[in-house]
Amino acid sequence: MSEGCKITALIPAAGLGSRMHLNLAKPLIEIKDKPIIVYTLEVFQAHPLVDEIVLIFHPDGLEEARSFVRKFKLTKVARVIAGGASRKESVRNGLEVVDMRTKFVLVHDGVRPFVDEGGITRVIEEAKVCGAAVLGVPVKPTIKRLNHRMEVDETLKRDYLWEIQTPQVFERELIQKAYLRSSKLGVPDDASLVEKMGKRVKVVMGSYFNIKITTQEDLVFADAIAGIRALE
Repeated sequence: MSEGCKITALIPAAGLGSRMHLNLAKPLIEIKDKPIIVYTLEVFQAHPLVDEIVLIFHPDGLEEARSFVRKFKLTKVARVIAGGASRKESVRNGLEVVDMRTKFVLVHDGVRPFVDEGGITRVIEEAKVCGAAVLGVPVKPTIKRLNHRMEVDETLKRDYLWEIQTPQVFERELIQKAYLRSSKLGVPDDASLVEKMGKRVKVVMGSYFNIKITTQEDLVFADAIAGIRALE
């Protein structure tokens, strides 16, 4: 535990990946003979600032999850717990088991296997300063806002448009309070709940390699990134 500041990582990985059409839970899809979720967990296992990991998995796969945690010697995984029907419910389940010694909670998508150590360090250090920080990257494409007729209403300036990633790191009490107040809120990410409380969230530069694997097309990019990382 660094400087008496315990950091617990919540890794929600309870999704079934219906958009993959592969009849296999998305976190268990293999890239170069290793499950996606293992790539993700190994990054946090190796990170010196992360003290503990809570893996949030599909209720039907808990024993399988515990098995690969043992197989790959992921000793920082202190708990493997059941997720909910949505990502929000899964993170809520994770927050309920975080102990009081934890100062900061880090939330990272289980299917973002290529986050790097530097990005994790930067977002943690920023959260220590301001209480809430997320990784992100500037948007590259031209973005247009449309109306219901699929007509362009506005072409948005890219200068202040960022694609937000994970990890997202928060003071424990802040994110727990945000979830307590959010029972009926539908939001795209954890930071949105904190924003709705009026708290400013700092964005820290991430990496374009830190992709979220959602569709089969993403597996092509994932395989290429894994190949590059293997050569480093």
